[in-house]
Amino acid sequence: MNASGREGSPSHAPSTDALVSRLRAAGCVFAEEEAELLAAAADTPERLADLVERRVAGLPLEHLLGWAEFCGLRVGVDPGVFVPRARTALLVSAAAAVTGPGAAVLDLCCGSGAAALVLAGRLRPRWLAAADLDPAAVACARRNLAHLGVPVYQGDLYEPVPTEWRGRLDLIVANAPYVPTEAVALMPPEARLHEAPVALDGGSDGLAVLRRVARGAVHWLAPGGHLAVEAGAGQVEVLCAALADLGLTPSVAYDEELDATAVTARRPG
Repeated sequence: MNASGREGSPSHAPSTDALVSRLRAAGCVFAEEEAELLAAAADTPERLADLVERRVAGLPLEHLLGWAEFCGLRVGVDPGVFVPRARTALLVSAAAAVTGPGAAVLDLCCGSGAAALVLAGRLRPRWLAAADLDPAAVACARRNLAHLGVPVYQGDLYEPVPTEWRGRLDLIVANAPYVPTEAVALMPPEARLHEAPVALDGGSDGLAVLRRVARGAVHWLAPGGHLAVEAGAGQVEVLCAALADLGLTPSVAYDEELDATAVTARRPG
């Protein structure tokens, strides 16, 4: 049995060592793990060689594999679609903590639908939907959520959501873009070159989309409902002030290990 866990010829092991060396030289921090994943994804030596070349060229591992691990689940991720980050586990946990079972839940800026997928299992919501502006993300999320019967709408934030849910949502969770425009160019090439810019660019201070999410939440949340969003640690003070100005009551959660910040905000009532 070779390093990938599959039967192979004795010559496969040296090629695996060479693969690890190539990946490490290309800057892949977890080269051994990536080598195993790529080998497992390839059904022929030619396919493996192609995957390695594309990975070394900078394509995200998740786009090559076709999936990303998120909160213990494998979530399908298509080329060009935002890859769910490990840090977003804090957002999901914070959202679930303020929302009881049987809630009506909307996942905005849903990307692959990863947050909705996890919340479906944790909350067993009575109604769950997702929405995104990017057509590629919507197609990806629809496949990931199809087995749950979760609708995924395409459009700008709340615009495509059925108006019957206006004022009736218990939870709105949004992993909206929050990277300041000037900082997008400083992001790792895997993100800035291979993910949709609309999923990264949050405007001049990174909060442009989050402000719009918050303004809409005032009208779409039921009394006592919560908005849950992810933000940068340096944005929290300004974001919380904006939420408070809208009449929402914010609360902040940090996770040093994940390098993550999540903000929940309750609508009075």
